[in-house]
Amino acid sequence: MSMLPQWLEKHLDRLPGTDRYLVAYSGGRDSHVLLHLLARRFGKSSVPGLSAVHINHGLQPEAGKWAAHCLEVCRKLDVPCRTIELKLAPARGESPEAQAREARYQALESIIETGDVLMTAHHQQDQAETVLLQLFRGAGPAGLSAMPALSRFGRGYMARPLLDASVADIDDYARREQLCWIDDPTNQSFQYDRNFIRNRIIPILSGRWPALARTISRSARHCAESQELVDTIAAADLAEIRDSGTHTLALPGLLELASSRARAVLRAWIRSENFPLPGSVQLERVLSEMTTAGRDRNPLVQWPGAEIRRFQDRLYIMQPMAPLNDDLSLVWDGHTTLRLPAGIGRLESCTGPGGLSQAHWRTGVIRISFRVHRQQRIRIAGRNHSTSFKNLFQQFAVPVWNRNRIPLVYLDDELAAVADLCICEPFAVPESEQGIHINWIR
Repeated sequence: MSMLPQWLEKHLDRLPGTDRYLVAYSGGRDSHVLLHLLARRFGKSSVPGLSAVHINHGLQPEAGKWAAHCLEVCRKLDVPCRTIELKLAPARGESPEAQAREARYQALESIIETGDVLMTAHHQQDQAETVLLQLFRGAGPAGLSAMPALSRFGRGYMARPLLDASVADIDDYARREQLCWIDDPTNQSFQYDRNFIRNRIIPILSGRWPALARTISRSARHCAESQELVDTIAAADLAEIRDSGTHTLALPGLLELASSRARAVLRAWIRSENFPLPGSVQLERVLSEMTTAGRDRNPLVQWPGAEIRRFQDRLYIMQPMAPLNDDLSLVWDGHTTLRLPAGIGRLESCTGPGGLSQAHWRTGVIRISFRVHRQQRIRIAGRNHSTSFKNLFQQFAVPVWNRNRIPLVYLDDELAAVADLCICEPFAVPESEQGIHINWIR
C-alpha cells in the first residue's frame, strides 16, 4: 500500500490555514500523482479551493496537445484548471531553460492571491539533483539547503508535499492508479545540466550508494538548519548597522565584524533590499574595495541587477544607474506630474505655507535641467551669502554619483529651486503666504 496519502496528510497538517490550493500541473507523472492525491483527498471534502494551473511554454511542437491533455485530466478529476501561455524569446546567450523557469514562476506568482498555497510535485530525487547542481556551482549552505518544504511565494506560499517521497514511491502510485501522463523528450537531453545529473551521474552514484537521494536530502536539511542559524545572527548584526531610513550600511560597523559575519550581513542586507545576490568574487570585492579605497575615491562594485557604492562611510545598494545626458532640458507646465529620464523619478507640485512664489510659478517658463556649473553660486532663500553647489550637496549629504542627476528648476532661465532641497532667492515667499512646493518622488 502506498504511503503517499499519509505523507500528504501530514504535510497538509503543517500548512498555514487556507482553503485555496493550487497545483502546478505540467502533465508529467509527478505532478499528475500530486493532483490525483489532492483530488482524492478533497473530492468529497467541503474545501472548495483545489484547482490546477498548466503553464504552456510553447517550446515544444506538442505543447498544444499537452495543454489539452491537462485540461482533459482535470475535467475527469473534476478539478478546475487554467492554462497560461508564455511568449518566450531568449536573448542571445541566455539559456532557454533558465528563461522558461523564470517566466513560469513569474506567471504563477501573478495569479497567487493572499494566503494561497501553490503546490509543486518536487520529490526526493529532485532535491538530490538540486543539491548536486549547487555543489558543482560552489554554493554554500544556503544553496545546499536546496528546496524547502514550505516557503513564502508572492502573496501566498509554495509547498512541496512530496519532497520526502522517492521516485519509486511516485512511480508505483502512478502505475497502480493507471494514470496517464506526458513524457517530455527534453528530459533526456544532456544539453541541460540537471538532465545530465539525473540520467548519468545519479544512476552511477546510486549503484554504489542505493540510499543516495535520501541521504543527500538529509544533508540538505542539515544545511538548511545551519543556514537558519547564520541568518539569525546576520539579522541581529544587520539591525545594528543598517539605517532604516536610508537603507544604508554603516561601514565602520561592518568592519568590526569577522569576515564571515560581514559576508553574511552583506547577503542579508542585499536580500532584504530585494536585489539579486552577487557571486563570491563580487562579494569579496565589496568587502575589500569599499574598505580600502581612499576617502576621496568613489568605489563601485556591480553585478547583474545591482550595484553597491560608498559615500561618507556608508554603503548604498541600488539599481544600475542608467546614463543621463546632462545637456537635457525639460519644459514643465508645473501642474501635471513630470516624469524624469534615466530612472531619476518624477516631479510633482502642491501648494502650502511658504515655498515658491505662485506669481512667478504661474507666469514664468518652467524648465528642468541637470547640468551643474562648477563655478555657479546660488543664493538659498533666507541666507545672507551665496554658496557653491559643492557645499550645498555636502550640506544635504547628496552622494557624489547623484550630484549630476539632481533636477534643477529654472523660472525664465533663472535658478529657482534645487529639486526639493532648497529654494533660491528671489523666488521664496514667507510662511504666512501660500506658495508652491516641489515634491521629488525618487
